[in-house]
Amino acid sequence: MITSSKALQLILNQTENFGSEQIDFKNSIGRILKEDIVADRDFPPFNRASMDGIAITVDPFNKGVRDFKIEGVQAAGSPQLTLKNPNNCIEVMTGAMTPVNSEAIIPYELLEIKDGIAKVNTNDVKYFQNIHRKGLDRKKEDILIKKNTIISPAEIGVLATVGKTTVQVAKNPKVMLISTGDELVKINQTPADYQIRRSNIHTLVSILENINIKADTIHIADDKPMLKQKIDSILENYDVLLFSGAVSKGKFDYLPEILEELSVEKLFHKVSQRPGKPFWFGKKEGKTIFAFPGNPVSTFVSCMKYFYPWFQKSTGVNYKNENFAILAKDFNFTPDLTYFLQVRLENKNGQLLAHPIAGHGSGDLANLIDNDAFIELPTGKQLFNKGEVFPLIEYR
Repeated sequence: MITSSKALQLILNQTENFGSEQIDFKNSIGRILKEDIVADRDFPPFNRASMDGIAITVDPFNKGVRDFKIEGVQAAGSPQLTLKNPNNCIEVMTGAMTPVNSEAIIPYELLEIKDGIAKVNTNDVKYFQNIHRKGLDRKKEDILIKKNTIISPAEIGVLATVGKTTVQVAKNPKVMLISTGDELVKINQTPADYQIRRSNIHTLVSILENINIKADTIHIADDKPMLKQKIDSILENYDVLLFSGAVSKGKFDYLPEILEELSVEKLFHKVSQRPGKPFWFGKKEGKTIFAFPGNPVSTFVSCMKYFYPWFQKSTGVNYKNENFAILAKDFNFTPDLTYFLQVRLENKNGQLLAHPIAGHGSGDLANLIDNDAFIELPTGKQLFNKGEVFPLIEYR
């Protein structure tokens, strides 16, 4: 049995590169960028009006001119006008090019306009006031988005701005989610007293969809020859196999034995953690196998703790857990195991507090509804004090 930190390190040492692909930028939310995005021109590309008002030359204003004759109107999306007389002005709309020879924009709120004359009701005007100057944000050829960035709505806007209709992103692995167990029935069935519905597989589907992986699913009965045959076929056709169940010490927990028979290299089996102690991990010829325990909370937290970082590193994102929370009350945990404690989060006066709601073990799926995250309590101590800070795995 190995520690949780050792298990994570072993997993991160076994990442894979699945290449890249070109996709429509509109479908790239959540994907990992695999090219630098550069500015195709200055940002903004021209001196741009940042308010509705009049564009003027500053020198006449500084000499006392307050009444400016309106020469015309500079609309957004229209070719640039030229202010011909420095004692005049041009009305200008937000987002428009500022007219040639104009040096400041005075907003309508400080004006009275009558009979084609704009009277200015302020004595304070500065050069380039209310003008977003050309190239102020970025210069042409500047890198706007760096390679290996996770694409968010902010990046979508930039991609559109520079005309990137397609974008190079990390290719996702082909993933199969596999549940086992004769006690499991389809969710649209009425289970017998000795049966339960297949919930874990749908939880895993949702967890993976959060990182834009569309996984296939299969359920296999507790029949060793059938399990071996189907797993062998799946290994041929998928990059990653995620199992839920059949890795403990039960009479029908065939999975470790089958994977050994299929020449899958076991990197570890059993982690000193709760929940999720029987977790199994291995590799075969570039194929990666995560075999999580069947209890629902074990599957849930193990996928987020171990698969997420593996996937991020495989697609080029430097994994680093930067989420932490403050324990809101004292908590005791006697076994010398890493404990993923379920917590409800509260943001209080700028501090993120974690309120323990421990539930009734790794089979208590409903307790996840009452919580927002897991806080990771380390080995080597039994009393965890209110006010201490610990790593956080959020799922809301």
